[in-house]
Amino acid sequence: MPFRLYRSLDEARANFPPSVLTIGNFDGVHVGHRAILGRVVAIGREHGWKPSVLTFDPHPTKIVAPARAPRLLTTLEQRCALFAGAGIEQVLALPFTAEIARLTPEEFVSSILDRALGACAVLVGDNFRFGHRQAGDTARLSELGREHGFFVEIVPAISLRGRIASSSEIRRLIGDGNVSLACRLLQRPYALEGDVVPGHGVGSRQTVPTLNLKTQAEVLPLRGVYITRTADLDSQRQWPSISNVGYRPTFGGDDELSIETFLLAPLEGPTPGCIKLEFLRRIREERKFESPEALKIQILHDVARAQTYFRRLEAL
Repeated sequence: MPFRLYRSLDEARANFPPSVLTIGNFDGVHVGHRAILGRVVAIGREHGWKPSVLTFDPHPTKIVAPARAPRLLTTLEQRCALFAGAGIEQVLALPFTAEIARLTPEEFVSSILDRALGACAVLVGDNFRFGHRQAGDTARLSELGREHGFFVEIVPAISLRGRIASSSEIRRLIGDGNVSLACRLLQRPYALEGDVVPGHGVGSRQTVPTLNLKTQAEVLPLRGVYITRTADLDSQRQWPSISNVGYRPTFGGDDELSIETFLLAPLEGPTPGCIKLEFLRRIREERKFESPEALKIQILHDVARAQTYFRRLEAL
């Protein structure tokens, strides 16, 4: 089945049913989300229902409590690509408005899940809340499901290394520079995407040439040097790399954070215009060196560590 994205209830109403549905923001589409998505797909195949997601755009907190709105790990387009890769056939990205926020749990189930989306089964995490002021919980959802003719399954949270997989925990890990553990909770490396922009030209003259990334991503790793993987989004090319997130203190510092990447393999072709940068491991903090020559020596040491990392990765 081709993947479909609906952006309004009216657009979805005619084609969405019969659905097996999960509901949430799914920022990051991490290992806990994937457990729910896997069950949605399995139940859909068993019963002939369409594996579906109801998500919200913008994030509900931006409407009900904008000061507390989280920085997001993924855009809607990125989430949809991950949904499709997990076997989801259709997504309603419901515009979240003050009117939607005022719906009681009973109104939400009746008008949206039942009449509009034709839910035959609804799967959610054990901390799921819904309706005005989050008045509904999983017990109330189960009661309303029985009233409206669909069954509810609660999927328990997933923990790895003593940490519950959650979007907020992954944001915290990335902000702390622990991209390795974030990768485990995401089941993929955390990545930034954006355009390659001109730098100051200092690197190519005094240290090593780099690609400079300009990104609109809301969540950035802690300042420091990372082992990364760089992909050209306009072709199939990719390279092992090391990247610095910081303010270039050796050269006097910048007011704006920069993300500079040094490729560990030949470019072999035109400089990419748009790249994806995957963060694999943090190897050190950013610091000021006495001279560009001292920085270059450190970069070469960082390169050696990264090459060892990739050799071990290949061996595995």
